[in-house]
Amino acid sequence: MAVVGKRILVTGGAGFIGSHSVACLQDAGHEVLVLDDLSTGHRTNLPDDRVLTVGDIRDAALLDALLPGVDGILHLAALVSVPRSIEAPRESLSRNVDGTLSVLEGARRHGVDRVVIASSAAVYGAATPPIAEHLPIAPLSPYGLEKATCEAYARLYGELHGLETVCLRYFNVYGPRQDPASPYSGVLSILADRARSGRPFTIHGNGLQTRDFVHAADVAEANLKALVTPGIAGLVANIGTGRQTSVAAMAHLVRKLLPSAPAPEHGPVRSGDIPDSWAATEAARACLGWQAQIPLEAGLEDLLMRSRAA
Repeated sequence: MAVVGKRILVTGGAGFIGSHSVACLQDAGHEVLVLDDLSTGHRTNLPDDRVLTVGDIRDAALLDALLPGVDGILHLAALVSVPRSIEAPRESLSRNVDGTLSVLEGARRHGVDRVVIASSAAVYGAATPPIAEHLPIAPLSPYGLEKATCEAYARLYGELHGLETVCLRYFNVYGPRQDPASPYSGVLSILADRARSGRPFTIHGNGLQTRDFVHAADVAEANLKALVTPGIAGLVANIGTGRQTSVAAMAHLVRKLLPSAPAPEHGPVRSGDIPDSWAATEAARACLGWQAQIPLEAGLEDLLMRSRAA
């Protein structure tokens, strides 16, 4: 049960998952501060941008100004891109690992009770699903390696400094405010945008590769529970639905919901594309009392309708 009245700093709070999490925390009665450099986030994503401080999480002086009196940190700020991490590994390393270390150090200096860190299914690499938390870490990209390193730092800060940390490994998150114009956006956001605009969507390979699509509102609820549930320090948990959906089935569902959408085109298989990925979710259910609530068809229909209204 959530304890009302906590003061929470959300890094990356003007972004896609961040803005959903800010709204969820505020609805639960918490005071929220947002730190975002607006490299991918937008002021308009926030219901009230007066909570926003524009800046870099690697700025220790800025964190020192924001953290007094903060009870918890939801750390979402990151360069969330496997391709970009391959193209620019030093930039990705700095923003993801140095940024996380900066947040952990700030939390230690100011006696923050708990830090919840956004991790990723990318830490697993090509693990055979259903993918459980006990499986070996085997990332296939700098981004996955960086997220695994952030988790290791979180664990170490718990052991060295007694800082409570929780790491949540997100699977394929979708929903409103995910920018379809970004080449690194989620497949569902791009698919919905192209369906709405009458442009064909390219399926790489035969489309039988499967993913675990989880709605951003469900992820926001998991973030809330990770911040306020007692007795879970050190938890690492998958955040997904535990259900697999193929890319081809997703394209078929889009055309069912939006009959005017063009038929998908097929392109070559992308190098390094993982065939199948979906989460084992027992840890999140047992430790957080959380499981995804939004059915995929309902979430996708809402996304399509919002896209048409945009």
